[in-house]
Amino acid sequence: MSIQSLIRTIPDYPKPGIMFRDITTLLQDPVGYRLCIDDLTQRYMTYDIDVIVGIEARGFIMGAAMAYTLNKGFVPIRKKGKLPGDVVGQEYQLEYGTDTIEMHKDAIEKGAKVLLVDDLLATGGTALAAAALIEKIGGKVVEMAFIVDLPDIGGSKKLEAGGYAYYCQTEFEGD
Repeated sequence: MSIQSLIRTIPDYPKPGIMFRDITTLLQDPVGYRLCIDDLTQRYMTYDIDVIVGIEARGFIMGAAMAYTLNKGFVPIRKKGKLPGDVVGQEYQLEYGTDTIEMHKDAIEKGAKVLLVDDLLATGGTALAAAALIEKIGGKVVEMAFIVDLPDIGGSKKLEAGGYAYYCQTEFEGD
């Protein structure tokens, strides 16, 4: 059994021509989910990180489990308007417009070494916005971790161009 074999592909979602990579089938499989978290835990066990930051929503599922197994704190990055305290935001480009993500201003200490976690790396826009947000409040992104990379879409190249290290457990070709 591999992580990739447990990820369902849904053709033509959310629009024709897109092959949607659905990790819910991985998450519902107890052995597959454990494989995923164990792999990430083993990778980051020796890294010098202070906190794990997860991007809404599937980054919460991975990041919180990793924070527990690595004995680190967990910080959520949420969509605009979802956090109750003083926040800092970062706008980023979508295919048709812009969006904004936010985190609490006091979520991480200045100089904190951060592992940024999300489920999928496609265009890289959300990950780059999250990294900018972390850096705005004084954190340092040590690495970014994803379950899936879609290299044909170009996000991994954008992360490399931005000087960010990243790890993906598996990749799928195409859109």
